[in-house]
Amino acid sequence: MVSTSIILPTYNESGNIENLLTAIEDNLLSLVEPAEIIVVDDQSPDGTAEIVRHHKCVSGVTVHLIVRETERGLASAIRCGIDESKGNKILVMDTDFNHDPIIIPRMILLLQYYDLVIGSRFVQGGGMEDRARNAFSQVFNMFIRLILWHKIQDNLSGFFAIRREALFSLGHDSIFKGYGEFFIRLTYQARHKNFSILEIPVFYKLRKEGQSKSNFVRMLIDYTAAVLSLRFSGK
Repeated sequence: MVSTSIILPTYNESGNIENLLTAIEDNLLSLVEPAEIIVVDDQSPDGTAEIVRHHKCVSGVTVHLIVRETERGLASAIRCGIDESKGNKILVMDTDFNHDPIIIPRMILLLQYYDLVIGSRFVQGGGMEDRARNAFSQVFNMFIRLILWHKIQDNLSGFFAIRREALFSLGHDSIFKGYGEFFIRLTYQARHKNFSILEIPVFYKLRKEGQSKSNFVRMLIDYTAAVLSLRFSGK
């Protein structure tokens, strides 16, 4: 029986995906429990899916590939992976090595005591190598905390582990839509459900391979709209 499910949404990550799968598997071995990695690829034209298909799994870890032919988008890819997952512990991370696989065992083990564990850049010991992005994220997180009246330091992380029953109690249909703003909704709903939440420090390094898919202006508009929608309608 699978204990842990790792969800990896991908698009044009051929330069990272093989090394990332290997790094995740190496770190999962310390948990000594069955685990699965679910890669949800939006038909990457660079051959990401083919690399995943030919990846040789290590003992105790299985890799499942889902190639979506019609639907697109980060949040819906994560939702797709969650729906296909079997683990009672679910971890979601990016595929560009911003999220360090070495943190995975700690996040999973902490789910014994917490409903939601967040890899946070803005608690002591965390940070980012990209100074401009770090400054923007800090300011926007201050805006989120001010508008939504809570103390979660990193509402934009997207690197998190959560107990399955806790996640499904949120009614996650309304959470996983759009791009990275899904995580603002997730932290907001988790807090209002009185989840036990822990933020642990992570440090984001610069992308190793490929190009970022983020559009700064689009993100600013969508993230602000998500915050205001939660503040005034709770959705």
